[in-house]
Amino acid sequence: MSTSMTHTGKTNKSFLKRMKITGNGKLMKRPPGQNHFNAKDSGDASRQKRGHKIAPKELVRNAKALLQSNI
Repeated sequence: MSTSMTHTGKTNKSFLKRMKITGNGKLMKRPPGQNHFNAKDSGDASRQKRGHKIAPKELVRNAKALLQSNI
């Protein structure tokens, strides 16, 4: 049995679905608070919630443990 291929652990799939990994390896996430109660927000606040944002460094550090085989 060859030991050259080491097992690094399983990827946390529920966390992976909430993140997007760019081609350069950056971690993108959805802004918080955009699931419901959005009608009362101003137009500017609604536009700020659109799309994905670059994840903060603290989250990236913790995410590497959850996304072992993807980053």
